[in-house]
Amino acid sequence: MSLPNYQEFMLPFLTAIADGKPHRISDLIDRLADALTLNDEQRSELLPSGQRVLANRVGWARTYLKKAGLIESPERGLMLLSDRGRSVLNENLQQVNQQVLDRFPEFREWRTAKKDEGAGEGPSPNAETVASLTPDEVMEAAYRELNDQVASDLLETLKRSSPYFFEKVVLTLLAAMGYGGVHGGSLITPASGDGGIDGLIHEDKLGLDTVCVQAKRWEGTVGRPVVQGFVGSMDMHRSRKGVVITTGRYSQDAHDYVNRIEGKKVVLIDGVQLAQLMIEHRVGVAARRTYVLVDLSQDFFDEQS
Repeated sequence: MSLPNYQEFMLPFLTAIADGKPHRISDLIDRLADALTLNDEQRSELLPSGQRVLANRVGWARTYLKKAGLIESPERGLMLLSDRGRSVLNENLQQVNQQVLDRFPEFREWRTAKKDEGAGEGPSPNAETVASLTPDEVMEAAYRELNDQVASDLLETLKRSSPYFFEKVVLTLLAAMGYGGVHGGSLITPASGDGGIDGLIHEDKLGLDTVCVQAKRWEGTVGRPVVQGFVGSMDMHRSRKGVVITTGRYSQDAHDYVNRIEGKKVVLIDGVQLAQLMIEHRVGVAARRTYVLVDLSQDFFDEQS
């Protein structure tokens, strides 16, 4: 008997946390195994990476339920049934799957964003999809899906961090991207009197070329007034370069404004871009495992002829 797929874990997951108390995902894994009467072989089945298949599928069920707003995370590692989740449970559905989750705009928006970025439809292609894809395409889709989940976790963690820590993260990222150079450096400005500037990057030893940084944990949309205020504050540091980074997003008016500025160059980085840059430059993440794909070396065999 094969293990339930990740969608088949969704309804048992909601039921297991229906008591209204926060639960740790590590505890839920074994509780769900008991609820579904899984045998020892099913509980211990491993992926090539060494992770239990059971834990992997329960983890993806949690991700999808959370994206649909059926569960909440009061703090890292804890899961709590939301009001929406309780409402779904009260419908006495036979199953909860992606079709059910598609009712909710947050979930549809997330899936649409994933499609726009070229990511896969789910945590792993189904049998029908696999049949139409090459092995390289299957691996690429899985890679994008995993990165998407890490990016989501990163952004959520950043939103819960302190303002000072978030500023440190931003400056660390910019340094990892090469800003500041070998002889430059960066610093966080004082909490008061910074004129809207949260950090400064000196791209040379004497500070003759300075980049102003604003790093804010905004939840919603950042409009033109915030960006315009930052641009004005750059004059206090005689800077012509600036970066505004947020965990939220920017309005079209804000983008239009920075594109019209004369004499200054300002870059806007939203939450999605921030998370992807952190992954790309290995800030706040660690490599879990590496796969090496090989091809036949025709040169090697040509030498034998």
